[in-house]
Amino acid sequence: MASRTGGIKDSWDVDYLASKTVMDVAKESGCNQFVLLSAICVQRPLLTFQKAKLKFEEALMASGMNYSIVRPTAFFKSLGGQVASVQGGGPYVMFGDGQLAACKPISEKDLASYMADCIEQPELQNKLLPIGGPGEAMTALQQGQMLFDILGKEPKFVKVPIEIMEGAIKFFDFLVGFFPSLRDTAEFAKIGRYYAAESMLVLDPETDAYDASQTPSYGEDTLEGFFRKCIEEGMDGQELGDAAVFGQK
Repeated sequence: MASRTGGIKDSWDVDYLASKTVMDVAKESGCNQFVLLSAICVQRPLLTFQKAKLKFEEALMASGMNYSIVRPTAFFKSLGGQVASVQGGGPYVMFGDGQLAACKPISEKDLASYMADCIEQPELQNKLLPIGGPGEAMTALQQGQMLFDILGKEPKFVKVPIEIMEGAIKFFDFLVGFFPSLRDTAEFAKIGRYYAAESMLVLDPETDAYDASQTPSYGEDTLEGFFRKCIEEGMDGQELGDAAVFGQK
């Protein structure tokens, strides 16, 4: 269960309150186990939805129920928003040099299988469980290069300075002082900047750096296979809705 947009009220209403209501009802009904789909990005909570998720994680751990808190990296579909445009001859758009952040993406099928394992495997219970897909961590530059290689096209990148996002955040934060209704717009700008610059990998508490080697891998589905399927079959069934970037709906 997660907020559709990451908006401020929506995050607290869904990521915390609705989730806690479900947990409370489950516990009252005699349920003694709860498998939570959280997110790896809560390790560095700068955004409202991350803080709401963390607050529910704390409530779950204090509930007395057996719990598994699954923190996946990026989903395949969140990286597929530019497949159609690149396939049609467009450039691959990335922030900075395309190497600001990296991730070990996982398919929905593999993630579902891992969460099912949490139900039956005691070693996956009463733990925080970061999880990524198979293979090495990949930057946006590597993802784009992979896509061009699959399509047999000459790479064509558009590099957007991260400072543009930072400027937008400052601008909207200023406007919020006069127009409180823009609070969500300012939050969306912060979400965009976060995902452009923060890796979806385990954050080492000692070094405060993201570490691919500490990020567990699971499953068999690969990002390359996902890209090939999208090229052949399109993105039907992989829509991101209100969370879409680069025009993907």
